[in-house]
Amino acid sequence: MENQPQSQSVPPTPSQPGEAAKAAAPAEAVVKVESVSRIYQVGALEVAALREISLEAPKGVLAAFKGRSGSGKTTLLNMIGGLDRPTHGDIYLFGRSMAKMSGRQLTDLRRHHIGFVFQSFAIIPSFSALENVELMLRIAGVWKDRRERAMRSMEIVGLGPWAHHRPWELSGGQQQRVAIARALSTRPDLVIADEPTGELDSTNGRQIMALFRYIVEKEGVTVIMATHDPMIEEYAHIVFELSDGQIKDIRRRGV
Repeated sequence: MENQPQSQSVPPTPSQPGEAAKAAAPAEAVVKVESVSRIYQVGALEVAALREISLEAPKGVLAAFKGRSGSGKTTLLNMIGGLDRPTHGDIYLFGRSMAKMSGRQLTDLRRHHIGFVFQSFAIIPSFSALENVELMLRIAGVWKDRRERAMRSMEIVGLGPWAHHRPWELSGGQQQRVAIARALSTRPDLVIADEPTGELDSTNGRQIMALFRYIVEKEGVTVIMATHDPMIEEYAHIVFELSDGQIKDIRRRGV
């Protein structure tokens, strides 16, 4: 767009863990997965998407599930987000057993404590960027200071000057920033991102990775991301390498 403001600045690639990450090291686990398996029935066959997964993600970190397509990373994200339930095992979110939660309790948890970011952006084309963010607050039943909260989320992701632009006036990277702002608008404790750079080029992908790291360190939010993007190794505090539904390796950086 010819008359748009200049591109957003990108937070630098972190060389040292931020203060928030350092403080979070001894903190309680936001997510604790205990011996989780997910088995799907396909005709007469049983297909194991996850096999006895156990892991913990502490507060205030960027944690990544990295692996090829079919490795089980999205299935695991869905379990943590309460969108699916394990066949065996349990997941504890903020110290609470998800196996013991009713459908209504899971809905309330997702609505008020978890933000979701998807690969396909999933923003409404007829709404402005700000209206897309504000819609999430409407759904969550937030009325007081709703416009101000939505605008602050836009500013966190560097899109304040683009607040009243329609999605078709924004680049792919900017649209993904709108989706991230929407996830942050309810002030969640946890953000779940499924392949957030999957539809972006390498430049925009790096900007989004840097933005997630910035959000973790400045806002104190925990982010769990599924990705096959090798750039995640530069930004994540913890990388869980998945293959064939199992954790094959865990790499930690600054936690």
